[in-house]
Order: sequence, then C-alpha cells, then structure tokens
Amino acid sequence: MTENGRPGPPHRALALLCAVAARPLARAGPYRIRRVLELLRRGARPATAEQVAAARHAVVTASARCAAARSCLPRSLATALLCRARGVWPTWCTGVRTEPFGAHAWVAVDGAPIGEPPHETGYTPVITVAPLPRGP
Repeated sequence: MTENGRPGPPHRALALLCAVAARPLARAGPYRIRRVLELLRRGARPATAEQVAAARHAVVTASARCAAARSCLPRSLATALLCRARGVWPTWCTGVRTEPFGAHAWVAVDGAPIGEPPHETGYTPVITVAPLPRGP
C-alpha cells in the first residue's frame, strides 16, 4: 500500500487482472461459478478478515466497475480471485432476502461479511464456497 492507502502498482495490476477475469465468470450460471470456485480454492489457506478486507479494497480501487453499487457479483468474485492469487481463500457467498426482496454476493470470514455496507444485511446464503479444512 502507498501512503494514501491505495495499493501500489504491482498490487493494483493484479487486482485489475482479477477484476477482468471475474467478468466472464460473473456471466456464467450458478453451477459453473460454484464449480470454478471449488476448484480454485484447493490448496489455499483460510483467509483472515484483514487479508479479505485488503483484497476487497484493492479490487474496488483498481476497478470502477467492481466499485459500482450494483456490481456485487463481479466484486465478490474478483475479491475471491485476488485472495486466491495471494494463497488464501475467503468464504464466497450468494444469497437472497425477502424484505425488501433482493439478491447479493459477498465474501466473508467466519460467517461475517467483509466490507459490506450496513444496508446490505439480512441475506440468507444460498451458495457458499468456503475454504477447505487444512490437513493435520
């Protein structure tokens, strides 16, 4: 990170690459997204809240598209991809709520959403791709 809180050029480039890679994945169906993420999480350590927050910040700083309010799916996918590029994996989630009706995608650590604004709460997870348990 630089002094102004923005990722440095190498980290920004990697975050932008992850945002670009997330775009076609976001257009895929739920089954394909889940399968791709399940494959990618293999061999990664569980991410900490700090690691996920830093990845999310890098993604929204590098990509205006991922920073947009209605871009939760590509933003969450890009964040998960960036975490994986750094050797860790968050829990990636999609879910719905009924009052008011909405769908949302986010990343979490230990069940707590990371970087989500207060109004984006109350979703029931439908698909989650959590880190794999580490062997002894």
